[in-house]
Amino acid sequence: MDSDKEIFNGKKLSDLFEEIYTNSRETKSQVKGLIGELKPLIENIGDATLLVPMIKEYMEIGVKNDEHLIKLATVIQRLEAIQSKGGDGDMFDFSELQGLLDDQEDVKQELEVKPEENKEENKEE
Repeated sequence: MDSDKEIFNGKKLSDLFEEIYTNSRETKSQVKGLIGELKPLIENIGDATLLVPMIKEYMEIGVKNDEHLIKLATVIQRLEAIQSKGGDGDMFDFSELQGLLDDQEDVKQELEVKPEENKEENKEE
């Protein structure tokens, strides 16, 4: 499989793998930072029951984003495998690729909005 082959808009498969890896590391770092910032705010069990679901949701959004990128890479790898076996790749549905890209963009936007919402909620309290 050629990881330097362009898959769309100047993006190579190796770039996609790098993005998956980088996103995973960044999410881990962001979650650690968020937990570190929220720890001092937890004074009792009531505080924990409010903050822990926010952390959980934040983590889930990051995981969903990575899952969509991994699905995209899987689709591309399947296409490459079909083409390397002499297939013409007609089984590949580009609408599936576009759907995955759209899903990934939605999750990315949701991930960017959530920290802002949480900051606004904390200001109101």
